[in-house]
Amino acid sequence: MIYLKRIFFAVFAVALPIISSAPVHAQLTKINVGYSAISGDALPAWIAKDAGIFEKNGLDVQLVFFTGGTTAVMALVSADTPIAQLAGPAVINSVMAGSDGVIIAGGVTSLNYYLLSRPEIKTPEQLKGGSVAISRFGSSSDFIARYALSKVGLTPGKDVTIVQIGSTTARVDSVLAGRVQATVVQPPASIIAQKRGMNILADLPKLGLVYQHTSAATTRKYIREHSDIVRRYVKSQVEAVHRIYTDKEASIRALARFIGRTVDRDVLEKTWDNLLSEAVLPRKQYPSLEGIKTILAAELKGKSAKPEDFVDSSFIKALDDSGYIDGLYKKR
Repeated sequence: MIYLKRIFFAVFAVALPIISSAPVHAQLTKINVGYSAISGDALPAWIAKDAGIFEKNGLDVQLVFFTGGTTAVMALVSADTPIAQLAGPAVINSVMAGSDGVIIAGGVTSLNYYLLSRPEIKTPEQLKGGSVAISRFGSSSDFIARYALSKVGLTPGKDVTIVQIGSTTARVDSVLAGRVQATVVQPPASIIAQKRGMNILADLPKLGLVYQHTSAATTRKYIREHSDIVRRYVKSQVEAVHRIYTDKEASIRALARFIGRTVDRDVLEKTWDNLLSEAVLPRKQYPSLEGIKTILAAELKGKSAKPEDFVDSSFIKALDDSGYIDGLYKKR
């Protein structure tokens, strides 16, 4: 009997370090997370779900797709989806209207879009007198279309009409059907559109504009009441970005799962490759204050606000200061 007890304690002593090193989150915390675009910009959330990164950080995340940023913001403020992947203008306009929304991770910090035209329109000059499709007025696609047109020498509203159409798919279909002459879209839609004969009139990533685009956002109330959940979400976002940079196949699998498994492999690869730039998807995921300045200059029209009013970088900063983010990339 004494001998059996000695064996038990010996086995327990060996097992204890293994038990101690197990994840501390015995029960996952359920949370709904919204996103409003079927594009490569949503890949951090998609790969965090698909590759088990959320679960590793103690979160049982249900990803909820919204057909527009306005609906996603409403769900964010009401706490139906207390964290969401949202375009910078959606968060900023919400805050200016009185919400307590706040950006907690930078996501995509560049205009990862292209101005694409009908097959017979090969130069910006040929777009004069035509129309460009956007999702809705005041959206990122509206800002991007106007910016792109100005960069190719056209005046929105004078040389070209801006038309509200809706989703990315609806905009591309409207161009190909001849209802409008051009639109602004991002990968994978931009890649598919080119394969269908549409022409690039403006390559926004090459224009170098800093812009706070698809970000992770929540509300200040949710941070006060659930700071540990927000901390775990931001850590998941950082780890997801690291996985995007270091694991091509995991990235392709996540894109295929959420965009569609019928999409050609080369489209998925180009969508992934398009993200691999510090200017587009920064490894440290700080919200872009310069990118918010760009939005404020276009959106506020005389009102005053500071970029810092729209961000909470404390969760990213804590990970950065601890050396955790640098450590992820040193493991390669």
